[in-house]
Amino acid sequence: MRAKLRVAAYAVCVRDGQVLLARWIDHGRPRWTLPGGGMEHGEDPYDTVLREVAEETGHRVEVTGVLGVRSARFPERRRFGRTVEAHHVGLLYEARVTGGELRFEVGGSTDTAAWHDLDAVPELERVPLVDFGLRLWQERPVTGRPGG
Repeated sequence: MRAKLRVAAYAVCVRDGQVLLARWIDHGRPRWTLPGGGMEHGEDPYDTVLREVAEETGHRVEVTGVLGVRSARFPERRRFGRTVEAHHVGLLYEARVTGGELRFEVGGSTDTAAWHDLDAVPELERVPLVDFGLRLWQERPVTGRPGG
């Protein structure tokens, strides 16, 4: 089986009891995710998170800390029915909005962005990265991995 590594950077932006999320379209199925995405070749992950948040939400952010790293392996279906062993490594940053206006990405992997009450997140259709990132934000583990 072919292997594919993807490295990405994501932002956990929380203010006034709300978290900033982008709605990702996964094979026609919309689910909420943290704003962020894949690094381009030669790009620093810090620059990736700034670029991706601006692209997906319209906001400019300032990174205020590194929260941790998520590593996940799973089979991924590709074109022509091929399956590859995907390994996604996501660097999660805490970020604060410093400017810009909320807007939706056009022609990208997300179709809308919104602030959601933290209490309402469990009711949203979301990817596991959202829960992982919020746990990092709440627990602030020195290892960069949530406990339990």
